[in-house]
Amino acid sequence: MEASANERLGFGKMGYGCKHYRRRCKIRAPCCNDIFFCRHCHNEAANMLSKIYDRHELDRHDVKQVVCAVCDTEQPVAQVCTNCGVNMGEYFCEICKFFDDDTEKGQFHCDDCGICRVGGRENFFHCKKCGSCYSIGLRNNHSCVENSMRHHCPICYEYLFDSMKDTIVMKCGHTMHCDCYNEMLKRDKYCCPICSKSVIDMSRTWKRMDEEIEATVMPEDYRDRKVWILCNDCNDTTEVYFHIIGQKCSHCKSYNTRSIAPPVLPQ
Repeated sequence: MEASANERLGFGKMGYGCKHYRRRCKIRAPCCNDIFFCRHCHNEAANMLSKIYDRHELDRHDVKQVVCAVCDTEQPVAQVCTNCGVNMGEYFCEICKFFDDDTEKGQFHCDDCGICRVGGRENFFHCKKCGSCYSIGLRNNHSCVENSMRHHCPICYEYLFDSMKDTIVMKCGHTMHCDCYNEMLKRDKYCCPICSKSVIDMSRTWKRMDEEIEATVMPEDYRDRKVWILCNDCNDTTEVYFHIIGQKCSHCKSYNTRSIAPPVLPQ
């Protein structure tokens, strides 16, 4: 295997960078004129400022100057240091001003997203309606929600579009962090926090509820009482018999329902 520019110059294992990226340069943040290894280091420091109105985040595209971590030369953004010749990042994106030595991540720039992604270009496709890159396993196999990734995780409220954490697309098409999704399931919450649709197959649970309802006779005063319900899973509105355990949708047989006021009939 051919040696990289850094290996030829003897910088192969010098351990430059931060906890986020391995790189041989720092960036000058144009917003506050301070120097950091990466935008995440900047954002973490800026969001810890005591005065709330001083807190801010760095736009990666605004970076104009970098400082070589080997020779401390400040210069316009480029992959190779103009002074010592070190390759400041084996992966370099001129658009995102992004450097990273760990090319095993499979970094690639998506023109439609406007940012760099990881995981290998061959493993992802860009969904125009959802407005983000998804795993090829989801091509023609997910519910599209317009700009579904351009919002905050409904659990931790971190912005999803450029989050470094893994995300998941639920059956309904809404998205959230994988860790937040798994934690939600551990706490026996099986509905999307945004639209309330079931996020997993609940058929076995609905069958158990059928059995419980059959074995639980309601008091005579409530036996013939009816209520109107809206099904969160199929959006159907029906009138059903009330039961303390739950109300079953007559259309899709789901118990993921809620009571609503009776529909207003035309005069």
